[in-house]
Amino acid sequence: MTHQTTSPRSTPLPPARRGPFGPGGPGRGGPMAMMKGEKARDFKGTMRKLLAYLDKYKLALVSVALMAVASTVAHIVGPKILGKATTKLFEGVMAQIAGTGGIDFDAIGRILLTVLALYLASALFSYVQGWIMANISTNIAYRFRKEIAEKINRMPLKYFDGVTHGEVLSRITNDVDTVNQTLSQSLTQIITSTVTVVGVLVMMLSISWLMTLVSLLMIPLSLAVVGLVVGRSQKYFQRQQEYLGHVNGHVEEMYGGHIVMKAFNGEAKSIARFDASNTALYEAGWKSQFLSGLMMPLMMFIGNLGYVAVAVLGGWLIVRNVIAIGDVQAFIQYVRSFTQPITQLANISNVLQQTAAAAERVFEFLAEAEETPDTATPVKLEQVQGHVEFRNVRFGYHPDKIVIHNFSAQARPGQKIAIVGPTGAGKTTMVKLLMRFYDVNDGAILIDGHDIRTFTRRDLRAMLAMVLQDTWLYNGSIMENIRYGRLDATDEEVIAAAKTAHVDHFIHTLPEGYNMVLNEEASNISQGQKQLLTIARAVLADPKILILDEATSSVDTRTEVLIQQAMDRLMQGRTSFIIAHRLSTIRNADLILVMNEGDIVEQGTHAELLARNGFYAELYNSQFEGTII
Repeated sequence: MTHQTTSPRSTPLPPARRGPFGPGGPGRGGPMAMMKGEKARDFKGTMRKLLAYLDKYKLALVSVALMAVASTVAHIVGPKILGKATTKLFEGVMAQIAGTGGIDFDAIGRILLTVLALYLASALFSYVQGWIMANISTNIAYRFRKEIAEKINRMPLKYFDGVTHGEVLSRITNDVDTVNQTLSQSLTQIITSTVTVVGVLVMMLSISWLMTLVSLLMIPLSLAVVGLVVGRSQKYFQRQQEYLGHVNGHVEEMYGGHIVMKAFNGEAKSIARFDASNTALYEAGWKSQFLSGLMMPLMMFIGNLGYVAVAVLGGWLIVRNVIAIGDVQAFIQYVRSFTQPITQLANISNVLQQTAAAAERVFEFLAEAEETPDTATPVKLEQVQGHVEFRNVRFGYHPDKIVIHNFSAQARPGQKIAIVGPTGAGKTTMVKLLMRFYDVNDGAILIDGHDIRTFTRRDLRAMLAMVLQDTWLYNGSIMENIRYGRLDATDEEVIAAAKTAHVDHFIHTLPEGYNMVLNEEASNISQGQKQLLTIARAVLADPKILILDEATSSVDTRTEVLIQQAMDRLMQGRTSFIIAHRLSTIRNADLILVMNEGDIVEQGTHAELLARNGFYAELYNSQFEGTII
């Protein structure tokens, strides 16, 4: 079972993960990030994918469409009927003045009740369709997050070596939220706005084709304004989403390493990097919001021009007795209703651009290359012996930068194999290949005579347990963190593993003991205590093959002796790989592999290698001369 992940330590890192301030730090973004100034994304392609996600909600969407149409039609008919009430009232007043009659309040009352019923029905239909659409958009967001979470577990480790954590988190939080919020509003507004435009146009034509023609003259001007604003704002919405991911990535990385950043006086450089990304985000956000904010006042100005023209022409037609005064009132309401959906459609076009920008970033992540699928006919070992063979292994994190050239070695069942060498020699890389975090470029790694690629990753990693120099603990109780090594372990088994790792005593000195909850950074216990807990986790896993990468580097000398004794008991009958810089800890290894620049330069026992007085002897003696290797 795999207990931790680690970044390559004994080999050069891929560029995008070097240091908090290096050239590949946050802001580069890796394969998913958009380049600065990149042209607008594939809007049509993204919307097609988004519509494909909506395919399973066909019936619900049809219901939304019908509700939206019914609500809009009821709302559209209202002004025409209300205009009849105005006409009735005007005719009654004129009849009173002429002394030939009076105001028919009964007829006006019936008209007003009809209009009230229509508006109530419109509000009810609008509420129902909004409720249905909110459910659909929330389900879409749920599916996005679920698929992203599942995708993360299928991604190869090399992907995360090239992308900051904040970039990935931005897709599962900001981008999905953007899609959720805009989708619930945009689709219904598209339907209602379209129906409103068509329905209002029909009602306007039924009143006066001449006034309708004057009103329609405003449309080309409106479309010109919409096209101009959308064309300029689209690229800024895209850039806003891009730099939002950069800012999140930088903040997440700096927060996670704030102790190191402060220790090396990196505040100024960190703030400078943040300011650069934040300034770019501010400029893109300001421009996008400013341009989209221009839409409403410009459209209102154009709409007011239409009101003036209709009012003048309508007055002239009333004087000529061509139309009734109530029709002019209804027409003015329709003009307002006609320009409003056009304005909404213009705003929706901006919102859809933002939706597409966010959705495409999600789809890009979901489309990333995944780990090589497990074999369809995996090998199942009834009993693992623990024989491990590296056969002519060749590997590089990048095809043009090979770090392991031709590695061959064997570890027989129960042997303790030590891998030593200077930083960058390829020690941790060999462990990553054994765990199949990466696949070899050439050659093969075999367990009990079977290529590890013939096992499923789950079965392969169930054979191994790993304890790394870089500890990983999560926000949970100490009991839960140790039990991560074997999730079905009982409390008694967890405590027994803790005692074997000499961690039980210090746990009892902590508040609440095994039930003490570690914070997100596990900073409420010491580094040495964290290391002890990960060792207890490996003990609980009870693996056949054990990997220790500087497992005792963070504990004091006395504790190291106790842990070494526990490890000696744990390694009995198990094939063990030990990566260590402190060569004094692996004197009793059955075989020591000495690596340098991706190759084995020496191998043998501690005594044999010292007798040769070669590269290993130089490394060993340098530790007592104060040389850092």
